[in-house]
Amino acid sequence: MGGMGETIAGLLMAIIPSFCYFLLVTLVFASLGLSIGFRKLYIYVLLTIFEFGRKRIEREKKLKSEETDDSSEAVDKYNAINSINGKRVDVIGGDVNGGNNNETDDHSKHQSLHEMELQIDCEKRDFHLSDGMNFIKIGIEAIVDDEVTKRFAAEELLSWNLLTRTNKNYQYISLRLTIMWGIGCLIRYIILMPTRVIITIIGVFWLVLCTAVTGCIPDGRLKRYIYWNVSLMCFRILSRAFSGIITFHDRHHMAKEGGITVANHTSPIDVAILACDNCYALVGQRQGGFLGVLQRALARATSHIWFERFEIKDRELVTRRLREHVEDPNKLPILIFPEGTCINNSAVMMFKKGSFEVGGKIYPVAIKYDPRFGDPFWNSSKNGYMYYLLMMMTSWAIVCHVYYLPPMTRNEDESAVDFAKRVKSEIAKRGGLVDLEWDGQLKRMQVKTEWRAQQQHEYSKRIKID
Repeated sequence: MGGMGETIAGLLMAIIPSFCYFLLVTLVFASLGLSIGFRKLYIYVLLTIFEFGRKRIEREKKLKSEETDDSSEAVDKYNAINSINGKRVDVIGGDVNGGNNNETDDHSKHQSLHEMELQIDCEKRDFHLSDGMNFIKIGIEAIVDDEVTKRFAAEELLSWNLLTRTNKNYQYISLRLTIMWGIGCLIRYIILMPTRVIITIIGVFWLVLCTAVTGCIPDGRLKRYIYWNVSLMCFRILSRAFSGIITFHDRHHMAKEGGITVANHTSPIDVAILACDNCYALVGQRQGGFLGVLQRALARATSHIWFERFEIKDRELVTRRLREHVEDPNKLPILIFPEGTCINNSAVMMFKKGSFEVGGKIYPVAIKYDPRFGDPFWNSSKNGYMYYLLMMMTSWAIVCHVYYLPPMTRNEDESAVDFAKRVKSEIAKRGGLVDLEWDGQLKRMQVKTEWRAQQQHEYSKRIKID
């Protein structure tokens, strides 16, 4: 036992100094915004492993498909032998020759539904019970091809990335793939997660300390200069806590003082992503817990705007404070996520018009994540923030591209709603996202009564009233 204890102590004495040196180098390079290329090599290795896993899965599926085809041929031969009087009996059950009748029935049903639609769409007439068939059809189509609620869940992957959370129906495929998955779990939970937790603790402590010191400096050019560098340094360190690999495009379109930056919203780390390249005044809902600590720390050093989401008086106050902030050329550009909630990174949903009524230049930003290495989407209605942080810290990495778009201004004859739609469309186009008109708050609330009333009003136009 003594010899084993000495061996373990020797290993720890060799590992701990190396780990501390690696951590120090990581923090210094992160603070300066530098990279030695290790993360790119890490991503290249991951892509190679994922490609190997994809080929293994496709190979196994192909073998299973061939086995299924062979069994189908055997069933067909058996049915052919047992044909009686020209009428074939299927092994599984049922009359196979009845398929033509089913096709005829389907065709007749489709034709009858089409006729009903034509009848409903014609001039006003008396109500018939069959009129409801059109609404039933529309409802079924909406359920089958729902383009809204699937934006409130994690984005589907084309190939497995060796994370159980992205393949909950995982079944045994091959020994090699299972071994790779097991090794990946050990790396993510024993090496990556503890390292990221330590970086997070150091980053938060350094942010609180630096903002507290910065808050003691009188307002002026020196304070703005110090906060600018402190903010960049702290958020770059925090981005290492989830192995953030960020690529910025068209940086000459970055927001200037007196402007408003609007971006699509996928995750709370969107702020850390953007703050690695520019310094912003933040606008958002007051939070408690871990996020509350960060909000209070940032508020000590510069002007930020926090409000309660469902309080109308606060909303009015926010609009006034936004306008005052924009009109002050010495204040930082504002960062706003007009969707008001997190949407998975496959679409952009309705932008609230409030931030587009303030005036000034709007600097659109499109954020596009690569879900193969880790999905940053936060389903706040399902998972708490600490659980979400655990998912982030046990992912392979967070890889994303940030696209700065040219600044946009509101036209004279353009309403705030139309301006918001125009900005949203540009963000969706640049980020390769689906542009949706639906409100992201449907994740938490029921469909608005006026939307139902609108459908009822449209139908009432078709009914003849004496």
